[in-house]
Amino acid sequence: MSSTDIRPPAAARTAARRDGAGGGYDALGAGLDALETGYTERTPLRQVLRAKVLPPVLGLVLVVGLWQLLYSLEVTSPEKLPSPADVWHALTVLWNDGTLFSIIWTSLWRGVSGFLAAVAIGTPIGLIVAQVKPVRAALGPVLAGLQSLPSVAWVPAAVIWLGINNQAMYAVILLGAVPSIANGLIGGINQVPPLFLRAGRTLGASGLSGARHVLLPAALPGYLAGLKQGWAFSWRSLMAAELIASSPELGLGLGRYLQNQREFSDMPGVVLGIVLIFVVGVAIDLLLFSPVERWVLRSRGLLAAR
Repeated sequence: MSSTDIRPPAAARTAARRDGAGGGYDALGAGLDALETGYTERTPLRQVLRAKVLPPVLGLVLVVGLWQLLYSLEVTSPEKLPSPADVWHALTVLWNDGTLFSIIWTSLWRGVSGFLAAVAIGTPIGLIVAQVKPVRAALGPVLAGLQSLPSVAWVPAAVIWLGINNQAMYAVILLGAVPSIANGLIGGINQVPPLFLRAGRTLGASGLSGARHVLLPAALPGYLAGLKQGWAFSWRSLMAAELIASSPELGLGLGRYLQNQREFSDMPGVVLGIVLIFVVGVAIDLLLFSPVERWVLRSRGLLAAR
């Protein structure tokens, strides 16, 4: 076949096969055809359940089984290690009293609203610190230090500054989450190839337009990692604040419920509080961050490799 053959790719591949070209070309052609069609075979539901649902279910069964075994062997007294049935009974008491969802919602609303406020504050801070060198030199170490500071350390100061109220709760959340979100965005921007920025400026995307259309999309993986860490810090900060601060104005959240059960020496209630805090944190990650992360990976052609 002449090097000047201008037949379409499919016709050229057919001619190559007719002329005796190797099987490697056929495989390459099949791959190119698959890319051209953009078709992705749908994963069967049975395979999805086996790969995504079965492992965590088995892990949960294993943990509960080990827990029951330790209780049955009387490794320690029931006052220190309640049985799974005792914790389930504590859950049914909250359910029958009608307070279960109220306790969860009180903390969840504070955590989510505080996290959204942290995103609104941390994102512009991250952009400014990443783009302005004098600001980075001045605030970069401060943000790194604030991120390493335990959130519980802010609770006494926030109570003194603002009193035992919701404002103190939100202050602790912001102080814990904003540095993580800002540092995640800074790290993502640091990994953006300079060629992207030059190409954006060539096309007229500079200033806020460049940040919106070039910088943030390119830094999205690092920014998303910062958001996930920011949510973790928000949730931890809120739980620490609710454990320490107590007021009728604050209502009964998960942290305060956990502390109340400790004061009553109700170990099943304590374990239940820990389990509920864990479940809410995992649920937010699965329902919010995991779909966004899959979308980012899929849009960059990286999902099949994971």
